[in-house]
Amino acid sequence: MQIKNLQQKMLTAAVAALILGLASGPALGAGNRVTGQTIYIPSYANVISGPPVLMVVPLRANLIIHNTDPSHAITIEKIDHYDTDGKLVYKYLEKPVTLQPLAATRVVVKEPKRGSEGVGANFIVQWHADQPVNTPLIDCLMLGTLGNQGFSFASQGKVIQQTTK
Repeated sequence: MQIKNLQQKMLTAAVAALILGLASGPALGAGNRVTGQTIYIPSYANVISGPPVLMVVPLRANLIIHNTDPSHAITIEKIDHYDTDGKLVYKYLEKPVTLQPLAATRVVVKEPKRGSEGVGANFIVQWHADQPVNTPLIDCLMLGTLGNQGFSFASQGKVIQQTTK
C-alpha cells in the first residue's frame, strides 16, 4: 500500500512539475529574442594587491562576443572603450562586423595605459540583426600577473538599450 501511495505522489509531482514548466514560458536562452542592443561591459585596467605592500596589478582586457543564435547572423556596429572618466579611449571597429550563427569574436586591449583607464573603464558594444535573435553573450576577461602570482577576473555586460521589432 505504501509503494502505491508513493508512486501516486511521484506521478502527481511529475505532472505538476511538467505543468509548471510549460506555464513558466520558454526555456532559458530561448525567450529573449531581440533585434538589437547597446551593452555596457565593465573592464578593469588594474587592481590593487596587498598587504603588506600595496601594489598596482595591470590587467589586460579581453572582450569576447558570442553570437548565441544557431540560425541567424548578428552585426556588431560598435565596440568602443572608455576610461574611468567616461572619455573615449579607442574605437575598435572601422566598419561593422558580421558574426555568423554561433560564431564569436574577441578584442584585446593591447597595452593598457598605466592608470589612465582605471577601475571604471568600460566597453560599449552595439549590435543589430535583421530579425529577432537570441541575445549574444558578451564577457570581458581581465588577466594580469605580479611576480609569479596570476590574477583573472570576468565581467558580463548589462543591456542599456534594446530594440525589438
